[in-house]
Amino acid sequence: MLCVFCISNAANYLTFTAEEDGSTFGILNKNNNPDVQYSLDGGETWTALAAGDTITLVHKGDKALLRGDNSEGFSKRSNKYSSFTMTGKIAASGSVMSLIDGTGETLVVPADYCFYSLFQGCTSLTQAPELPATTLARYCYYHMFEECTSLTRAPELPATTLTEDCYAYMFRGCTSLTRAPELPAMTMAKRCYAFMFSGCTSLTQAPALPATTLADACYCYMFSSCTSLTEAPALPATTLAQACYSGMFQECTSLTRAPELPVTTLPTVSGVKNGCYSGMFLDCTSLSQIRVSFDDWNDGLHTVIWVENVAPTGTFYCPKALLLEYGLDRIPEGWTVKYIEDMANYLTFTAEEDGSTFGIAYNYLTPDVQYSLNGGETWTELAVGDTILLAKKGDKAHIRGYNEGGLGS
Repeated sequence: MLCVFCISNAANYLTFTAEEDGSTFGILNKNNNPDVQYSLDGGETWTALAAGDTITLVHKGDKALLRGDNSEGFSKRSNKYSSFTMTGKIAASGSVMSLIDGTGETLVVPADYCFYSLFQGCTSLTQAPELPATTLARYCYYHMFEECTSLTRAPELPATTLTEDCYAYMFRGCTSLTRAPELPAMTMAKRCYAFMFSGCTSLTQAPALPATTLADACYCYMFSSCTSLTEAPALPATTLAQACYSGMFQECTSLTRAPELPVTTLPTVSGVKNGCYSGMFLDCTSLSQIRVSFDDWNDGLHTVIWVENVAPTGTFYCPKALLLEYGLDRIPEGWTVKYIEDMANYLTFTAEEDGSTFGIAYNYLTPDVQYSLNGGETWTELAVGDTILLAKKGDKAHIRGYNEGGLGS
């Protein structure tokens, strides 16, 4: 008995906790029959959870521990998978990996489609469990929390190397989700973030996206229809791929400024320019500022709508060669075009982390110093004691002044 007690306390079981009396859970198997057991007495006794069973957590605060021995994967394919069902209100905690190794210790997802649609449509789920795996598999979290409309916060996602479609559709339609997890991955894979937060209408802030080399469609429709998103993340990637940003911010109706698109040479497939930006800002009705560095439309910009139905007036910053050669056919009507080459070479501060600030201290001196946070559109005096916030990594401040006698004279 002592050994069993020690093992139970060492394990990090997937746990369902009732947040209201009479909450229930069960499992739906579609051409699948994984090993799943539950315990209502803290791990003292375990019972198989079969399809059709309805387990009731009688009182608020009651807990069910879950485990399984599924070393070859919990679900197998898109037509051979298992999903939990729920009623009432249930918070999940502990490691989802206890469904694989019985204890929640492994950090390796063992097979493709492993947790496919695991909580899809669980509108009673208020909290997601831990997803500690650092080694992923293809489609492993595909649709995992889709339409979990009571979920307000996403779990941490620590993997740094991604796999094909691993996070695709993961939180799609989670309309209460206000906070996204950090996304530290530097190695992308095909469609790895596709539609990940699509339709998350309460999401106000996007996570940083640090990868510098992208994969085909890796960010496609990632934030589409996130109507509360007011700021886009910086996009520092210098190596793009086919459709990598396709539809990324489509219908983000609160977005006012596009992230800077710093790549100067767009990629090709078999010698033909690909649609890496196609549909990227389509129907962003408040968007009023875009800055690009490339000097050649690719087919995804020239023949596919990429920025239409945006704010009625705005500013498009681009190299002179882009519009001199290719014209204005993709620039929104009513917008002002400014050539990057014609802009002054201002002293520029660029935030390398969120929440960076700057200011100026005068020592009995009053030099003329002004700053702009909108690319030189408007300028504000920088006075002693001012603290200017660069809210997001990648935000820029231009600095200028008229001090012919010197800044310190």
